Amino acid sequence: MKSPEIGLKSNTKAEMIDLLNARLADAIDLALVTKQAHWNLRGPTFIAVHELLDQLRDDVDEHVDIIAERVAQLDGIALGTLQTVGKASKLAPYPTDIRKVPDHVTALVERYAALSKSTREGIDAADEAGDADTADIFTAFSRSLDKNLWFLKSHLE
Repeated sequence: MKSPEIGLKSNTKAEMIDLLNARLADAIDLALVTKQAHWNLRGPTFIAVHELLDQLRDDVDEHVDIIAERVAQLDGIALGTLQTVGKASKLAPYPTDIRKVPDHVTALVERYAALSKSTREGIDAADEAGDADTADIFTAFSRSLDKNLWFLKSHLE
């Protein structure tokens, strides 16, 4: 069956699918490293940060699903396997040899900030392409990342 017309040109849809898959890879990577920290941190503030990271992971997972579903809505294939995420993520590799709460929080702050920045760039790209729905998805994700970044940074003061 031919896809119904939704008001986006095919080249715009292809551009948005690529952009969405790029942020999808970063978001899945962020979800994984958030869990990596959750499992391995140690220190006097362990329980507070441990529980916070569960909330942050759930929040990222919600946006992962929304981003992936937008790819499907545009007739694309969401690229969310470990192999594709490993190749496509632009986030810095997460250190696997750290244990202290401040070290994990610092590493997470760097990655949440990086994804917040690239997501904001995605808002602009989607706006310029005329895809208000993708821009809206990225705006919601950006707002969430900024809030969670604030939560994380609060543990470093």
